[in-house]
Amino acid sequence: MDLKRYEDSPVQTSISFHLLIKHLESVAVNGTGFSAQPAQLLLNYIEPYSELRTGTTDPAQLLQYAEIITELLADLFPAVLTGNEMKAVTVPFQNVLLNPTKRLQKVLTEAGPSFDIAIRGFTDHQFYVNSCCLILNARYGTNFNFNRSLFYDIPNAQGIMKHYRILYNTDFMELTPTDKAVDINPEDIELLRDNFDDLELWKKYFPKESWSFKGFAIVSLFDATVESAVSVLKGTLLGGGYGDDINDKILDVFRSIFRIPDLDVGFTSFHAAENKFSLSTFNSKLKSYILKDKTEEECSVLLRLVQQQKYFTISDVEQLLKQNPENVLARRLLDQNVRSVILAPVVKNGHQLGIIELVSSKTGELNSINANQLETVMPYITDTLDRQNSFMQNQVEALIQNEYTTIHPSVCWKFRKEAQKALKARSEKKEYTLKAVTFKDVTPLYGQIDIKGSSNMRNNCVQLDLLAQLNAVVPLLKKVYNDDTLKEIQELEALITNIQIALRADTEQYVQNYLEAYIHPMLKAATIIEPLMAPAIDNYFLQTEKTGDYHLNRRKYDDTLTLINQKMASLLDQAQVEAQSAYPHYYERYKTDGVEHNLYIGASIAPTLAYDITKLYNLRLWQLQVMCQMEQEYHILKNTLPYQPDVTSLILAYNNQMSVRFRLDEKRFDVDGSYNARFEIIKKRIDKACIKNTTERLTQVGKIAIIYSNQDEEVEYMGYISFLQANKLFAEEIELLEVEDLQGVSGLKALRVSVRYDVSWPLHKFCSYNDMMQQHSSTYFPTAEL
Repeated sequence: MDLKRYEDSPVQTSISFHLLIKHLESVAVNGTGFSAQPAQLLLNYIEPYSELRTGTTDPAQLLQYAEIITELLADLFPAVLTGNEMKAVTVPFQNVLLNPTKRLQKVLTEAGPSFDIAIRGFTDHQFYVNSCCLILNARYGTNFNFNRSLFYDIPNAQGIMKHYRILYNTDFMELTPTDKAVDINPEDIELLRDNFDDLELWKKYFPKESWSFKGFAIVSLFDATVESAVSVLKGTLLGGGYGDDINDKILDVFRSIFRIPDLDVGFTSFHAAENKFSLSTFNSKLKSYILKDKTEEECSVLLRLVQQQKYFTISDVEQLLKQNPENVLARRLLDQNVRSVILAPVVKNGHQLGIIELVSSKTGELNSINANQLETVMPYITDTLDRQNSFMQNQVEALIQNEYTTIHPSVCWKFRKEAQKALKARSEKKEYTLKAVTFKDVTPLYGQIDIKGSSNMRNNCVQLDLLAQLNAVVPLLKKVYNDDTLKEIQELEALITNIQIALRADTEQYVQNYLEAYIHPMLKAATIIEPLMAPAIDNYFLQTEKTGDYHLNRRKYDDTLTLINQKMASLLDQAQVEAQSAYPHYYERYKTDGVEHNLYIGASIAPTLAYDITKLYNLRLWQLQVMCQMEQEYHILKNTLPYQPDVTSLILAYNNQMSVRFRLDEKRFDVDGSYNARFEIIKKRIDKACIKNTTERLTQVGKIAIIYSNQDEEVEYMGYISFLQANKLFAEEIELLEVEDLQGVSGLKALRVSVRYDVSWPLHKFCSYNDMMQQHSSTYFPTAEL
């Protein structure tokens, strides 16, 4: 609570009760006994508190006089009405509230201690100009109705936002000019009247702190959320569950606002992902005058409305069509006997939800002047639409999650469209079979960073843990039963010998089953036979838990894999933010013994954006850079891990476009068609491939292998590598290799280049394809075309 909410102000403000005190002094001297005596008693009561007369610029100082101020304002704030009225002492347009009535205090208390009361949508500009208008009205006799209705939005105890209209009483406010004040003549007032938006002009005639405000105002609040129009909007707009008469209820609201008996209302939804208008997804009974008989359409008809997000009015549709016979919108409206119209975009947090259509069969009844009447109710329309939109989107998401799976944002729009069709059919009680979602003509990219020898590392960890457990349980049994010839002890010792030699695939499970079935019951029974051995036996069982010593090496192995995968996946996910901003594409990654990722890029994934081959080149260059950064990050991470395995990296370059289809049975994307399956076959077989006519693995520690099949891909990636060599990410040597023939796959080639660990770029800094082409492009691409 302060008077500095707005940095610039044309007034110096001091809260004072001097005018009220002067009034009491006059009553005490000139009034009758019925009024003079109480006035004098009150003056005597407040006499010690001079600050109430002289004033203060800090409202917080007045809190110590709260009870005294209540007595002083008793006639203005009757105690009998304090539970009903919502009033307080304030300064116009500021967040100061002193001496609130009980009802107002209850409202503020329910809002919570963190709530900061402020006028809805009230800007610094409005504050300055409205303060100037107060001065003009009070001192220059103007009658500027400078203010639209002002509202406080205050949540109640249940978190529901309620809306209160604000009224000010400024009878106890005194305005006087300071030495900074400027003389204003009638011509100046006329100039200001026509230039509300020119803040510098207002500051010219009303410099900062050029007037002094001393006194106080009374603010009264009225609960606007219970008004009939708002109540109907909040309860019935676009499918509030009120039956078939919902449209009539909406019509009644707008007809009462505009006082037009034949007013009609429509609504058109807007979908930004597809850049299209469509029929309402909230209520199929609402008509769209924009679309007329269509169910959806590109937004080019109303591109200005979408871009500017402002009201659009046509007061004479017939005249507009005469002037512009090619105007599609005017023709559609006139065909529906619409002769004047207001189109109001519904925007929430910068996102357009749709367009409210107000139409009339009479020319001129709807125009740019009465369009402003929407200002009062548009926030409630927006809130209701937003809630209905959120409810609808939740239904869509629920259906997607149930019938599909978690979907990447780049392709979610197509799933959402299919889900909306299904929900619309359900609401109309029609049968509808969900269709598989397919993206045609996309180019795939694949990459992986693999933990080298992860299977052997896990086997070694299992071997160490099993030996630790067996080497602990054998002496324990010998000590408890004092018999080295027990069959169980001999079998355990044989197990130790076998495990030391080799670990088979089923050894871990076999040992655990054997211990659970035969050895552990013996130890539990031994605690009764030999009570002194109970602590040692209890400790053994404690160590068999997942957190115990007999799982130490497996835990270290799991922690190692987890840390590697989390780091690599996190780096990849964060790098994706920049890649997606360059051009949206489908992205998925998997954590296995390492991290794999698939990318698909093409015009069908982002139909509203222009696509060309450079978008693919840019993504391939990004992929190569992020793989290099992952290698460099792992080089740093390695020394901090419980175990320090090596990693190997590869990229699969594939130029053939394909279709990918979301398979409903498996709830995942897969290539569509047998020809396109070759890409998947190659992916599954290249990570263990060797160089042709050798036993050397293609993937090697410290190097990135790029597998491809034709000369164009080789030239393209040679260009990327040369560029990154120039930027110190790769070593100078480039290996050109042939890949051994794989089952069903032959003729593959590979480039292999070493990553430099002595020089690294900052994380998530990536050069684009355009950056590369600007830096001596001829060096990287000896041929004219890729």
